[in-house]
Amino acid sequence: MRGKMKAIVKHHRGYGAQLQVVDIPDIRDDEVLIRVKMTSICGTDIHIFTWDEWSQGRVSPPYVFGHEFAGEVIEIGASVSNVSVGDCVSAETHIVCGTCRQCLTGQFHICKKTNIIGVDKQGCFAEYIALPAKNLWKNPSDMPLDIATIQEPMGNAVHSVLAGEVLGKTVAIIGCGPIGLMAIAVAKAAGADKVIALDINDYRLQLAKKMGATHLIHSMNQDPVEITKSITSGDGVDVVCEMSGNPAAIQQGFKMATNGGRISILSLPSKPVTINITEDIVFKGLTVQGITGRKMFSTWQQVSSLLESGKVDVKPMITHRFSLSDFEKGFELMIKGQCGKVLLIP
Repeated sequence: MRGKMKAIVKHHRGYGAQLQVVDIPDIRDDEVLIRVKMTSICGTDIHIFTWDEWSQGRVSPPYVFGHEFAGEVIEIGASVSNVSVGDCVSAETHIVCGTCRQCLTGQFHICKKTNIIGVDKQGCFAEYIALPAKNLWKNPSDMPLDIATIQEPMGNAVHSVLAGEVLGKTVAIIGCGPIGLMAIAVAKAAGADKVIALDINDYRLQLAKKMGATHLIHSMNQDPVEITKSITSGDGVDVVCEMSGNPAAIQQGFKMATNGGRISILSLPSKPVTINITEDIVFKGLTVQGITGRKMFSTWQQVSSLLESGKVDVKPMITHRFSLSDFEKGFELMIKGQCGKVLLIP
């Protein structure tokens, strides 16, 4: 398919992005061309848009960014057999090599040669995207587009929360951005006893309540460590999911974790963070997990099951919709934290 399309381009090594007209991508034999029906803004996209230290060392403008979407397959390569024209799909955004030690042992999510859509390769903030067919997830025909679009970030939440035992435990979600909000709902669905939401944003704390948080902590107005210990009868929290990337919040997460507890870190701090390893990890016997992406494709199956069963309702955290040309309004809301999930419609 030849022609031009509208796309949001990270056009330079600095703040911001531009709506441009670019070529519709060609596809290889193992790829498909997808008409993007809906896409959404992720925290990673904010890193790239604001051009923080992490993005400066990782991405190479100019290119189309964005990685969360749902769309319709409109063209398939000669060797593609797992999807057909007309299928509604989303995508696993980590493109893996399949040959490294991790891939050969089934740990595709930590492939050493991973390329990420919208970070290392052309992304989906556009009218069309070309992707390897092996990365596609076929959506149920009756799944609403707004739900289909956010399965990828929901996978981050599922992977973070369910990386260990949750049933009957106290869980702290630090950072109530969209993934943190979904993590709250996942923890509740998995049988957590208490789900404590921590943030410095009143708007998002109220969304956290709608998503099922049993306790809310405004970390600028209260001492998070003291409050969590009070909630847990002095014991500390069994599971901490760190979604904020804020160095002080990360340090507080280690302080509030109970001895023998677990900390799952999904956030991407833009600078190194100092942790008291002796007191806050070793002597506590903590399990510390770095969470990257989703397990392929078991996490996707968990996401699908949680949505289909109705045990997780993500609708309350979808707060804004904009056309692709109004993308700056969505980014502004995300930067200010005055939104839940922001959707963009090409």
